[in-house]
Amino acid sequence: MALTYQQLLTAVPLVLRAGNVPNIVGDAGIGKSALVEDVARQMGAQLYTTVVSLSEKGDLAIPVPPLTSDSFVETKDYGRLANVQYGYAETLIRIIQFAEEHPGQPIIWFLDEFNRGSQAVQSELMNLVLQRRINSLQLPAQVKMIIAENPDSTMAGFNDREYDVAIGDAAINDRTVRLVMATSTTEWLEWARHRQPAINSLVIKYLDSHPDRLMMVANSPESDLEPTPRAWERVSTNLDELQKLPRETQEQLAGDLFSGDLGVTVGESFAQFFLAQGSELTLEAVQTTADGQRQFKTADEAVKVELLREWLNQPGDYSLDTEQGAAVFLKLLRSISADGQVAVAKSVGEAGLPLLTAMYRQATSAPAGAVAGLYQELARAASQGERRG
Repeated sequence: MALTYQQLLTAVPLVLRAGNVPNIVGDAGIGKSALVEDVARQMGAQLYTTVVSLSEKGDLAIPVPPLTSDSFVETKDYGRLANVQYGYAETLIRIIQFAEEHPGQPIIWFLDEFNRGSQAVQSELMNLVLQRRINSLQLPAQVKMIIAENPDSTMAGFNDREYDVAIGDAAINDRTVRLVMATSTTEWLEWARHRQPAINSLVIKYLDSHPDRLMMVANSPESDLEPTPRAWERVSTNLDELQKLPRETQEQLAGDLFSGDLGVTVGESFAQFFLAQGSELTLEAVQTTADGQRQFKTADEAVKVELLREWLNQPGDYSLDTEQGAAVFLKLLRSISADGQVAVAKSVGEAGLPLLTAMYRQATSAPAGAVAGLYQELARAASQGERRG
């Protein structure tokens, strides 16, 4: 049995209110850290995180030499002894200070990748999780503990996993509440549609058609990369930048870029999906038909920018130095994003002096015409791009 992200947003606070320690188990990249951040916001709790896999033995508390003469004990037969004190980690110090300054506010201490730490580190953390004590220091009552683990092959339902983890200690298993996290593409897509900044619409469209590819687990050593929710977020931001580049560059980079997050199989599939978008929409249809212009407005941003770039070198009745061509081009240019407008303006500049000269002449002869309006709009977009650069 497993719980989705939304279900865990209810289950984890429930376990904390009951005075127990949730142990969130899920594959890497599934969203465990994001879940804990949401839980902390929901509970109004101050969140502190320790990544156990990056910790060494003694990181939380280490013996330090005595600092004053009062720290020494004189004995009759055994000489002078040092009463060694402990130096505590900065995270723990901040937790104690926050607890004293805000006695009524809950605190969550999140121990991430708990079973990817060494056995020595896990042993050191045992009293922290089970007894809420480190040496002589007792954690304040308002501090709630959450741990997260990647699954190991001994856990029910995860016999095919090959994470580099230490097998969970029986005492931890017996004293914590294991909550297995599952993916829900429906939930993730709903979140993606409302996220700010937005998840790229092509990612949403692709996963709508291939919901099983939100999260895939590698079943062989050859599959070292597979899709995860976290990987799709990276794909989205990379795609936002890729769409600003010329079509030829997009074609050169897409396969390797997406495979670097999703693995070869899904990465190449998504690249083909991305590159195929809008291929049925022709420049002629956009220039001459109302239906083509409607399709243009609902097309993906990359398709829009590419079509407008293709338009720049088109002679004839719809050239940009004609009133007819400029009027349609200007209307469509205004339907794309500010970044897209900057990219198109840059391409106009790169198209060369003849196009700009022809547009300038027509704009001068008809200052209230469409060419003049387009010329001014492109100049404005170009200046915005220079300021951002």
